[in-house]
Parts: sequence; C-alpha cells; structure tokens
Amino acid sequence: MNESPESQLWNLMRGALTARVLGIVAELGVADALAEGPQPVADVARDVGADTDMLFRSLRALASDGVFAEDEPGVFRNTAASERLRRGGGWDDFAHLFGSVFLRSAGALEADGEPTFERLHGADYWAWLAAHPDDRAAFDRAMEQGKEGRIERLDTVEWRGDETVVDVGGGNGSLLRLLLDRHPGLHGIVFDLPETVRDESSFGDRLEFVAGSFFESAPRGDVYVLSTILHDWDDERAEAILRTIRAAAPDGARLILVEGVVEPGNEPDGAKWLDLLMLAISGGRERDEAQWRALLERGGFHVERIGKGVIEARCR
Repeated sequence: MNESPESQLWNLMRGALTARVLGIVAELGVADALAEGPQPVADVARDVGADTDMLFRSLRALASDGVFAEDEPGVFRNTAASERLRRGGGWDDFAHLFGSVFLRSAGALEADGEPTFERLHGADYWAWLAAHPDDRAAFDRAMEQGKEGRIERLDTVEWRGDETVVDVGGGNGSLLRLLLDRHPGLHGIVFDLPETVRDESSFGDRLEFVAGSFFESAPRGDVYVLSTILHDWDDERAEAILRTIRAAAPDGARLILVEGVVEPGNEPDGAKWLDLLMLAISGGRERDEAQWRALLERGGFHVERIGKGVIEARCR
C-alpha cells in the first residue's frame, strides 16, 4: 500500500520524538532488562528506575514501529531491532547521542546554514567531547559499531602485505586490529587525540597508538586510512587534514577513505540526512563524487578509484 502524503509528512515530523525516546530507553538499559523474555512494564520500570506510565507509553510507541513488541497488554519483549539496543553493541551509544546532544544540535538548525553545536555549547564538538569523558567513550564505542562493514569495504583494497598503515582518527583501534588480523604482514599505527578511550594492552606488537592532531602532524606510513573522518569537516578543514597527511607521507603513499558518496536522484539515501547532522555538529558535509575528486586534488592526492564505499587515491 502506498503511503499517503499526510503519513509521509507525519513520519518525518515525529523524528525528534523517536530519537529522544530511543535515547531514553537505551540509557535506561530497557533492552537488557528484557533479555530473558517478555516482562510486565511495571517490573521493567522498577528494574531500570523509570516511571511506569512513561515507560509504558514509550514502549507502546516504539512497538508500533517494530522496536520492542507488546505481547499482551502491558507486557513487552525485545524484537530484532530492540536487541540492537543492548549495551555493548554500539547502537545503544548511537541512540544516546542521537537522543541528546545530536538532537539538540539538529533542533537548533536555521536557514542561515551555520553549524549549531558550538553556539549551543560554547565549544566545538571535539573540544566538548574532550571535556565530557563519558560522552567521548560513548562516541568511540558508537564509531566501533559497524566495523565489520567497514572492514569488508577495506577487503576490496589490494594490500601489498608489508605496509605500515596509519589509521588517521582511528579511535580505539578496533578497525585496524581487524585489518591486521586479515593481513599478517601489515603494521599499524592508530593516530588520534590523546583523550581517545582505548585499551593499548590489546594492540600487540604490530600495532601502536600515536597521539596527536591531524591538523598539526601525522605519522609517516605507506597507507593512510581515514574511516568516516573527512565528512566531519567543511572543505577548508578537510583540505587542511589532507595537506597534513600529504606533508608526512612519502611519495607514492596511498590514501584510503571509507566514506559515503552521495548519489544523484531521489532514491532513499541516509547520507543525505547524515549530511545535515554533520552541518549541525561541526559544519561538515557528505559529498558526491565530483566534490570528493575536487577535494582530494586540492589536498595533494589523485583519485584512482571510487566505489563500494571506498575511495582510493595516491600522493601527487
């Protein structure tokens, strides 16, 4: 059945409510409370420390979209979607961020096209994260979610086998650890801000962490991987990051971007909505193929391949 125009608009306009309610149930750990099976909402509310009526109304609304299910009046269970909200999987951290700091930033967008986060918080997003370690840890865990999909994208790259790979903005190192597991000859450097939450004891002999800012310097390596990094920044600052890498890279070094490419046309494309979130938080943007090619050329790199969620380039 085709959705009516009114239903289309309603489902879009209620987005702030869904983001906030998902954030609430994720922060409470409701999906974990339901891990053993259906439970009366009063019992769940007692276990997680929530108001029973508020939790019932939240779960009823989410269940109407397939997140949780009401098996009988007032008795709820997990669904495949709500299982993703259990703690430790990354989606609970995404729900927390989207239901709190991301939501406030998106809600302050105006037609002037200016980023909102710094105006609301008095600091840019990265400085704010540095001052809020719990949210920094949530952000790092959220970024770890989906690493299997990103490593599948990196599997499309031809690896020489003895290269030093620098994961620029590599967070807790989870992606690079997976890559090194697949390619025993590679060596890795995780390059990120010193406050990044990480467990260096899990790195092993072939992987190290180097602290620093990619606006100031970068380690020397053979291949530079940036996984969903440049979309955080406007063109001027993204170009500055690329030029920092180019200054550190030897001639012939490769650049591998794991990034979305905005497609033309009107087909559903999450990147087009993510683009607006990037604008609100940091002034960043998603880019189409022509924009990626132009940005990389200005930054000192020549594009060799764009496809399957990967952009490969080489130093000019």
